[in-house]
Formats: sequence, structure tokens, C-alpha cells
Amino acid sequence: MLDMHLANLYQVPTKRLKEQVKRNVERFPLDFMFQLTKEEAKILLCSRSQFATLKRGHNIKYLPFVFTEQGIAMLSSVLKSKRAIQVNIVIMRAFVQLNRILTSHIEVSKKLKKLEERTFENKKNIQSVFEAIRKLIAIDEKPEKKIGFMR
Repeated sequence: MLDMHLANLYQVPTKRLKEQVKRNVERFPLDFMFQLTKEEAKILLCSRSQFATLKRGHNIKYLPFVFTEQGIAMLSSVLKSKRAIQVNIVIMRAFVQLNRILTSHIEVSKKLKKLEERTFENKKNIQSVFEAIRKLIAIDEKPEKKIGFMR
């Protein structure tokens, strides 16, 4: 999740959230949090066109931080308000639910693959039956001798 979205959920300014993270940077390794590049931020946030006038709040002055599931969990130890704890609980429950959905999706994919493999095996069996039938038909399709007067 982006820092601005988390700040909104925690009801703190993004600037304050970033300050707390920077003060506790050792708690946020790269697999917990990372910073977007300028190009990534422009693409993600669609900041502004080259010729547009500057509007307050619509420009990228500081590159956003992106937090992983573990990084969001770590924010509760950095932001020590009751709101931060409540938001963290809700977010962690959402991650657990998302994980369950993804796990069931993977199981369904595995079952489909097994079904495809069975179908492929059955296809081979069906093809061998058709080949045997074609051979039987080919035997019966010998050219018949013509009877009668030929020119």
C-alpha cells in the first residue's frame, strides 16, 4: 500500500507518517517497505502534464513509500495511536482474507490442470479407437472389380 493511503487510513498527514518511518528506518527493511522511482510514481499517480500549471497537492514533491504486509504490521509499532492499532487490525484481517482467496484460486487451478491431463489421456484412448476403426474401414474399401464391357 502507498504511504498516502495508509496516512489517510491512520488519519495522519503523509508527512508525519514518513517522519516516523524515517526515524525508525531500521524497522523497515526492503521486504517491508521501498520507495518508488520517479518514473514509477508518475505512472502510478498520473501526477501532471509537462505544460500544466502547478496545483497544490497534485504534484509529486517526495517519492512515495510502498509498504508490504509486514511493513504495514510494523507501522503499528511506529505509530502508537489507538487509531493506528485499529486500522492495523483491519488491514491484517484483509490480508488474511486475500491470502485465503489466492490459496483457493491456486487449488482450483491445480484441479483444472489435473482434469486437462485426464482429458488428454482420454483423447489418446479415443484417438486409438478411431485409428482402429479407420483400419477396419480401409480393409473393406478395396477397389471392386468392374464388371461389364470396358472401352
